[in-house]
Amino acid sequence: MRRALITGVTGQDGSYLAEFLLSREYEVHGIIRRASSFNTSRLDHVYEDPHKPGARLFLHYGDLSSGEQVTNLIYNLRPDEIYHLAAQSHVKVSFDIPEYTGDTTGLGTVRILEAARRSGVKTRFYQASSSEMFGSAAPPQNEKTPFLPRSPYGTAKVYAYWMTVNYREAYGLFACNGILFNHESPRRGETFVTRKITRAIAQILCGNQKKLYLGNLDAKRDWGYAPEYVEAMWLILQQEQPDDYVIGTGETHSVKEFVEEAFGYVGLDWREYLEFDSKYVRPTEVDALLADPAKARDRLSWKPKVTFSELVRIMVDADLEAAGMQPIGEGMRILQARFSDWHRWRISVSDVVRSFEGAAVENRHA
Repeated sequence: MRRALITGVTGQDGSYLAEFLLSREYEVHGIIRRASSFNTSRLDHVYEDPHKPGARLFLHYGDLSSGEQVTNLIYNLRPDEIYHLAAQSHVKVSFDIPEYTGDTTGLGTVRILEAARRSGVKTRFYQASSSEMFGSAAPPQNEKTPFLPRSPYGTAKVYAYWMTVNYREAYGLFACNGILFNHESPRRGETFVTRKITRAIAQILCGNQKKLYLGNLDAKRDWGYAPEYVEAMWLILQQEQPDDYVIGTGETHSVKEFVEEAFGYVGLDWREYLEFDSKYVRPTEVDALLADPAKARDRLSWKPKVTFSELVRIMVDADLEAAGMQPIGEGMRILQARFSDWHRWRISVSDVVRSFEGAAVENRHA
């Protein structure tokens, strides 16, 4: 049984990755931050009491601001694979807390790389790099495109990227970067623009919300479906040689297009509900991100199955169901047609979003 260690296991990507690895008979260990309340709702559907015979998902307290616990975990667990997904990952927020972003997103990566090196454990390391590193570089962007970040988050990710490359070349670590373009799902945090849009639609239809406030509608992104992207992470670590890969769909769509698609799916005119709010505009904007995923297609045999409009339908349906409404249903049909047993609608989508929404409501009223 292979053993994996995941940082950021309670996030969107971490929870999908844990679910995927468990389906492949891994023993999965995740690092979570100590807090006064539980933040594990995205994992509740796969979590078992660790005392139960046969349990394969284990959670450990740790923090990227200190390397001591991470070093101890790597040394004691001796994982075959390490997936480093944890970070302060909200681009707009990174302008408000740049020092914290640099410490967790940038230096946090170094702490894990150094822990892996010092432990002497023969492991494979995955670094969650980001398309935000490309910033103002002209699209399409691939593995040879220069990095021109436009935010503290993007800059911290560039540092983490090159440190991963450096540890690979200097110490012979099997260390890889996955440069993932925007990947969304019903498990996306509600402050991220895509989830903010789809959740607002459900709340508007329920009568709990009247307006949706957004910033720049012209920004273009390469949007894919997150569960497919964690499969790409796994594939990157299964190769004979460590390398870096761009993961994306090869299509770009504006925030406005996402709004039009989402509101149109439920028969609403978005212009009646959308308001501009300057507080959501970044000090420096990234105009367009567009992946050239040719290397991943050729070497990993990876390509996305879910289209942009299908992604929107999955997310809207999930938020409608989480709000207690009957979903239109196309999202569920898409997953039934495109995915194997590890990712299904009821267990992997609707039940998780209900749990996640309940936890969010509880935290807001705490």
